[in-house]
This record gives sequence, structure tokens and C-alpha cells, in this order.
Amino acid sequence: MKIALEITPNLEPLFGTRDENLRLMEDVLGVRIDLRSDAVHVNGPEESVGRVKRIFADFEALRKAGVHPHNGELNSMLKLVVADPAATLKGLADAAKQRAVPGPGGVKRGVQPRSLNQSRYVEAIEKNDMVFGVGPAGTGKTYLAVAMAVAALNSKKVSRIILVRPAVEAGERLGFLPGSLQEKVDPYLRPLYDALHDMLPGDQVAKKLVSGDIEVAPLAFMRGRTLASAFIILDEAQNTTPMQMKMFLTRLGEHSRMVITGDLSQVDLPPGVRSGLEDALEILDGVPGIGVTRFTDRDVVRHGLVSRIVRAYDTRDKEKKRP
Repeated sequence: MKIALEITPNLEPLFGTRDENLRLMEDVLGVRIDLRSDAVHVNGPEESVGRVKRIFADFEALRKAGVHPHNGELNSMLKLVVADPAATLKGLADAAKQRAVPGPGGVKRGVQPRSLNQSRYVEAIEKNDMVFGVGPAGTGKTYLAVAMAVAALNSKKVSRIILVRPAVEAGERLGFLPGSLQEKVDPYLRPLYDALHDMLPGDQVAKKLVSGDIEVAPLAFMRGRTLASAFIILDEAQNTTPMQMKMFLTRLGEHSRMVITGDLSQVDLPPGVRSGLEDALEILDGVPGIGVTRFTDRDVVRHGLVSRIVRAYDTRDKEKKRP
């Protein structure tokens, strides 16, 4: 099947930098796209050509509605649309608008997944009271969870956010660090503070920490508590023991949501100690109300080199396991 789509000034941003978005559609949908002076010619299977036509129509509708995604955001949206036949540019834009959170300076921006697994992860958080996000570094597990937590707090779906990390020594000795207990554990919690500051203006973060609307604490501080009306995130969960994980999971109270993130390839527990994350994934497999999203190196959204590094380590680890 072959069609010609009219070129308008409003459509040109859809092509992407050096036509990268057109090449993305070609590679994934199996079509041939020729950009000419009068029109965009699309040739390929009928279903694929129809999807390209729908993408162009959706983008035109977004522009008319005053929605102007920047290059990186648009490319991420297109990756989702070409990977999932049910996804549309308008649907993704509407979902991002609903999850809008105030960025630094108070300007609202949508929480936009940048891969199919990230999209499934966000949907799982919206639908389940407990979600596990498991996979390599840089896949947005913690960032998206914090963004969803801030959005839930802003919309008053929860009354507080609780961010938790195990203070496990990754080669260093906690006792030798200078300062009070809080000063000793703060370095382990720094990534959570960084995510918060990316979502909220600094003064708001400080106020919410003082008021208790946001709490950032090491895992040991959770024992004996019942966490109601809260959005709770346990980061670096691979560094919990099975007993610690059970303790944490049973803190879930009424009207609360819990997200547990971790990377089973980066366990810092002593040799012979099983990861509580690995243990929980086995025990809770198939339990209603619990969602699990498994990320791969394809979901890495940091520097492109990070994805290749993760892939190289995974290959080495698989070779080691071979008899």
C-alpha cells in the first residue's frame, strides 16, 4: 500500500532531528518513508501505513490543541506508539497531563514514560496498591515512582510521601563516617532527595520535609509503624534481607500505595545472604493487587553508553553461569 501525506509547517517538527522520527517509524513498522517537497510518501503493509497515517493525524490534532512536545519528549512518545498498536500520541499526551507535577519554578510538566515498560510501570502503579519495579540502573524506576508520588500528593490522593532506602554499606563502613546518625545515613538517601528536587522547587521540598508531608528515612526507621494514607517507595530493595523485606511490606496501611524498586545485579549484601527483593518476587508471584514490571537495558534513559554497559555486564554474567 502506498499513500502521500501532505506536508504542512505544523507537521515538520514530527520528523525529528535529522528525520530521526521518520527513521524510527520505518524501522519498527516496516515501511518506507520518502520525504519530498510536496508530500511524505509512505509505502508498506496496509496496517503499518495506516498506523503512520494515524500518527500524522494525531500530531496535527495535538498541535491544533496547543500541545507542543519538545524533540526528546516527542521521540519518546513515538517509541511507545510504534511499539504498542493501542497507544496514540493524543492518549499519551492526555495521560501525561493528568499526571502533571510542578517542576522547579512551579511550572507544571507531565510525567511521560519513555519506553513501553515504563508505560506499563506507570499503569501498574495507578492500578495496584503494591508494585515492584525491577531492572538495571537508569531505567527510571525510582524517578517515575517519585513523580507519581508527588502527583498523588498534589491531587490529595495521599496525605504524605515516605521514601525509604536500606543503609547498606557498599564497600564502606558506616561506623567510620563522621557525624550524627542522620548525617551518616543521608548519603544513602541522596538519590531520593535528588529526585524530589527535580519534581518540586527547593523551598517546597524543605517545607514538606519539615511538615512531615514528605519523609525520607532509612529502612530501619520503618519497624513497628503502620503507614496509612501514604505513597511509600522503597528504593534499592535488592539490599534488604528477606526479614527486612517482610517487615517493610507489612507496614502498608489503609489508603496507601507502595512501590518497591531494585536491581538484582547490584546486591551489596554479605556473601551468602539472600536478597529480600528476590525472595519477595518468588513468594508474592501471582498475588492479586501486586504488580511487577521488569525492565531491561532497552529501557535505560540515561546516556546511550549506559545501556551498552549494562548489556555488556549482563552478557558476561550469563557466560559465567554457563556450565
